[in-house]
Amino acid sequence: MHEDPTIFKTHGGINGISRKIKTSLEDGISETEIETRQKLYGTNKHAEKPPRSFWMFVWDALHDLTLIILMVCAVVSLVVGLATKGWPKGIYDGLGIIFSILLVVLVTASSDYKQSRKCMELDREKHKIYVRVTRDRKTKKVLVHDLVVGDILHLSIGDVVPADGLFVSGYSLTIDESSLSGESEPVHVSEEKPFLHAGSKVLDGTAKMLVTAVGMRTEWGKIMDTLNDDGVDETPLQVKLNGVATIIGQIGLVFAILTFLVLLVRFLVDKVMHVGLLNWSANDALTIVNYFAIAVTIVVVAVPEGLPLAVTLSLAFAMKKLMSDKALVRHLAACETMGSASCICTDKTGTLTTNHMIVDKVWISDVSVNGATNINKLKAATSESVMEILIQGIFVNTGSEVVKGDDGKRNILGTPTEAALLEFGLILQGDLYDEYNKLARVRVEPFNSVKKKMSVLIQLPNGGLRSFCKGASEIILDQCDTVLNSEGNITPLSEMQKQNILNIINSFASEALRTLCIAFKDVNEISDDQTIPEDGYTLIALFGIKDPVRPGVRDAVMTCMAAGIKVRMVTGDNINTAKAIAKECGILTEDGIAIEGRELHDKSTDELKELLPKIEV
Repeated sequence: MHEDPTIFKTHGGINGISRKIKTSLEDGISETEIETRQKLYGTNKHAEKPPRSFWMFVWDALHDLTLIILMVCAVVSLVVGLATKGWPKGIYDGLGIIFSILLVVLVTASSDYKQSRKCMELDREKHKIYVRVTRDRKTKKVLVHDLVVGDILHLSIGDVVPADGLFVSGYSLTIDESSLSGESEPVHVSEEKPFLHAGSKVLDGTAKMLVTAVGMRTEWGKIMDTLNDDGVDETPLQVKLNGVATIIGQIGLVFAILTFLVLLVRFLVDKVMHVGLLNWSANDALTIVNYFAIAVTIVVVAVPEGLPLAVTLSLAFAMKKLMSDKALVRHLAACETMGSASCICTDKTGTLTTNHMIVDKVWISDVSVNGATNINKLKAATSESVMEILIQGIFVNTGSEVVKGDDGKRNILGTPTEAALLEFGLILQGDLYDEYNKLARVRVEPFNSVKKKMSVLIQLPNGGLRSFCKGASEIILDQCDTVLNSEGNITPLSEMQKQNILNIINSFASEALRTLCIAFKDVNEISDDQTIPEDGYTLIALFGIKDPVRPGVRDAVMTCMAAGIKVRMVTGDNINTAKAIAKECGILTEDGIAIEGRELHDKSTDELKELLPKIEV
């Protein structure tokens, strides 16, 4: 898809193009049209290179330097053996070397071929990415390969755009197109600049886009089609083995030449003294050939023909062990690379934890209860007006969406944190979701990792404006100067109260809970060039969201540590939450250090040298 605003306007803009490809910008396409559209516009798949045959792996294995030296030795050994010992005794040594070469090649090639096939299957599973689209007036999840031209695709922060398309609607959409253009500067996409390309990444904002090209017809597909693999670099062990084989071969060759020269000189001197240099016989020629055979034997013995086989068999055994642990390895050499690892840096969410979040604790107006299990206690302790503002804040200021499945049940689409909060709101008073979701959103600032919050400005039914913000507890608390009490009255937030709330935040975080605050501010009016207010908010509630640790994580960490591998956790979460999870997993020890990124960046080189071995979170 070429970015040409003139042609875009000639076709009638987004509405004109949607009419030409027969799609509705509100309702999407019909499921019955999918097959027709795939035949007409193509599928959202990139052309795959044909799989490598078994003989290609055999050919690759034969390029090993040690094996090449052994092949030369085998040929020389066969020639000399036949000349000196005759048939069949003369071929034994040479055939033995050839047999060991074939064994190494077959083991390496068959293992790599088998793993290549399994990894191709794994790649197909890996590419089963789900995206959100609107079809038949319903928002649903579909596989990225099932996207077709005309689909209305939903984008949010962190998504990789899976097809070329045009911006339909959204808020503050910023795209990283560096993989396509090489430019690191983010691109702001809007109705004036509506072009979106496959392969680019959403840095900020949310949007709906109309898919106009898929698969190999996208700009990204054309680029991928021109790229070729550059091959695989040798592993450290292969480099060392080749170096050893070369050195041994050179030393063996030097000594072989010296031995041959010494024997030849002694033979010639003896011949000059007894017979004369001009008298030669068949026995003399045979003697010289025997001397040459001795020299070749030295070279053959010097090169360790068993070394490649021993290394290959040990790596094949390692691959077998990894497969039993449900880890597929494409190449044998990867086992050696993994075996050299001395440190593992792991993410927290979804790796150490289950990535299924639930609201575990809630604090409202000095009332703290255990999440969804004490809903009645929460309602009894607070007034209806407080509940109304809380529910409104949860439902209107969210990046998640409630959709009805084919079975009629409600499903939540969105990030785990957003989904946990929305699920809690539905448990509190789910019947108000549709009503609040219809409120007009005047401004939306989606969540991003820099601001660590998301905000929305809505039009209230009575004509006023109300701003809601939610995000990292410390950041939202700093924006608040008042708090909502249990009767629904707005009261000043004193420094002592702020400190008490900070203590509650820390206590939640120390229990491995992700903390989140939600606040609101009523606004009379706002001009077109003004952003959503950044201060003067009223604190509504504090949430503690739990993401349970995966079973077996602690045992896995202990196994790594017993093997001498250091495990470190890297996360963007609250440092107290991170420390609590790290302790639960066994990553953070008594001597270990947990440090925040900005503090780490401020350290000097000398300080880093001292700190790095101790940093665990």
